[in-house]
Amino acid sequence: MKSPLSTIELPIRWNGVRAADVVPEVRAAVRAAEAALDALAHAAPTWDATMAALDMATERLDWTLGLASHLESVCGEPEIRAAYAEAQEISMATYTRLVTDSGAFAAVKRFAATPEAAALTGARRRFLDKTLADFHKNGADLDDAKKAELTALDAELARLTLTFAQNVLDSTNAFELLVDDEARLAGLPARVVQGARASAADKGKRGFRLTLQAPCYLPVMTYLEDRGIREAMYRANVTRATAAPHDNAALIGRILEVRRKKATMLGFADFADLVTSDRMAGSGRRAKEFVAHVAEALRPAFARENAELEELARRHGVAELRPWDVAFFAEKLRAERYAFDEEALRPYFAAPQVLDGLFRIASALFDVRIEPADIETWHPTVTAFGVKDAANRDLGVFYMDLYPRESKRDGAWMAGLVDRLPGTRHERQNVALIVGNLTPGRDGTPPLFSHREVETVFHEFGHMMHHLLSRADIRSQAGTRVVADFVELPSKMMENWCWERESLALFAKHWETGAPLPEPLVDKMQRARTFRAANAMMRQLGFSSVDLAMHTEPDAGRFATPAAALEYARRTFVAFSPVALPDEYAMIASFSHLFGGAYSYAAGYYVYQWAEQLDAHAFLRFKEKGVLDGVTGARYRDEILARGDGDDPGALFRNFTGEEPRLEPMLARLGVG
Repeated sequence: MKSPLSTIELPIRWNGVRAADVVPEVRAAVRAAEAALDALAHAAPTWDATMAALDMATERLDWTLGLASHLESVCGEPEIRAAYAEAQEISMATYTRLVTDSGAFAAVKRFAATPEAAALTGARRRFLDKTLADFHKNGADLDDAKKAELTALDAELARLTLTFAQNVLDSTNAFELLVDDEARLAGLPARVVQGARASAADKGKRGFRLTLQAPCYLPVMTYLEDRGIREAMYRANVTRATAAPHDNAALIGRILEVRRKKATMLGFADFADLVTSDRMAGSGRRAKEFVAHVAEALRPAFARENAELEELARRHGVAELRPWDVAFFAEKLRAERYAFDEEALRPYFAAPQVLDGLFRIASALFDVRIEPADIETWHPTVTAFGVKDAANRDLGVFYMDLYPRESKRDGAWMAGLVDRLPGTRHERQNVALIVGNLTPGRDGTPPLFSHREVETVFHEFGHMMHHLLSRADIRSQAGTRVVADFVELPSKMMENWCWERESLALFAKHWETGAPLPEPLVDKMQRARTFRAANAMMRQLGFSSVDLAMHTEPDAGRFATPAAALEYARRTFVAFSPVALPDEYAMIASFSHLFGGAYSYAAGYYVYQWAEQLDAHAFLRFKEKGVLDGVTGARYRDEILARGDGDDPGALFRNFTGEEPRLEPMLARLGVG
């Protein structure tokens, strides 16, 4: 039987993917893509022969490498990791050629000079214009020697960033803290204590095993009374991947150097200008100005929140607040101010009810039906769902892999695997996946999510609906293939339905009794929404500032040593931290958003705050008409989700809201406006 990697076949035969097949199938897919690019040099100057052919040139390679990449991230056994690393190396030159090939570039220019091209409008006009710009931006005008150098840089960047991501996973899994005395776990929710006991037993050890996995780490920092354990866990977390054999500190400087070298070769001042050149921000300078503007608006509230927390800590006998105290005392202040404990919400956010409510919200807004799909998955804990439209037509399927495993990378993400291109011969079902590392169920109890975890599910579901509801007929414009500071709008927008009474009523129900979330608890939750909101946003702005600073720094040599890179990042983070940071603070070494992929969110972490500005403004339209209003939902689906990159994102935003983006709605939602 053929490998599932060899051709797009639905449903996906996940269990048929073997690590040994990855490299041969990627080689075959590379040959097919190279042949398609070769053919472009002699293509007729028509849309179908040139632009449509270019759009589909790497379809098989994207599929093959996409499946391998996904399995490497969620089932990262040594064999698949090694195979994917080799496959990525093999394919990198082809992806570089896709945007640098002189023959393909000449073909696109020939087509651009035709009457057919001159008559293009809408999405096709945008695709042609952006394709020409992308060829220029990626060095199609360079001589062969420079192109070869660029290809080598891309290959090195892919290798370095894959190693970085794997080091983060390995260093996270390498840490454990064993506690013998249960009394030292005072304050920790019972479910976390039980999980720590089970984790130790799974490893053949006695006592309680604490790890850096989010379902353990976050409750420890928030609730555990033992300050010494909190400190040990914090220090381990912020020094992940800084020591052999999983040392990322030495990689950061080289990654930055390669990115900067690539940007200057292509005629940009720095890497930030390269990646923002086609985004809403337009330049690294404007992105930095936006981040600085938001930070300045938050400074008074940030200072006030920090003073309040320091006062509370002093009342509890802590003279100097340290980083491992912040979440702990913040939770105490929340409980004191609102008589509200985040853990009190968990019984009302059981995974089955959350997903059922989420799907009902999607049905009300987007006129779709979501039902379980009996198809193969890559792990027994993974679930699959099918999506139909109002006319009962299949739109696609998606998978949800929500719980941690040691072989799985941390964090949460959405990925699209197959595009449905209406009106073309490539009109299939959309296929997507949602991955998370949320609190699992234990001993017959279903997974009970924190409200933050509910937000994570809704966030990734927003990305998934952007992919699944796409009506673009050009693959390069389909779904989430929009500029990076627009791509987070649908995901941030979806989070709003975690907070509104009307939508909460659909899923916030006690997992045992079915009783709805009590109104007094809803009141407290909503009042607490702005609790330390300035700190939460400043933390994100700190990440963005470090990102932009490191990718616009004119002297790349200052990151040449591991110590220099870590210290530069630490000094930049200080201005956004509520307390002093320890000298060994090295969170940058595990910051996969920036260094876990060739581009990833590098010079682009600001997009989360940019999108939050967009979403706070856009959600006003739902607040005006009703948060489950189908008419507004249909407009949002048609103007934003369905369009992909078929129009300028600013135009899409204006079409839906009737206005240019404003910062004030976001500040008002944070309680600092």
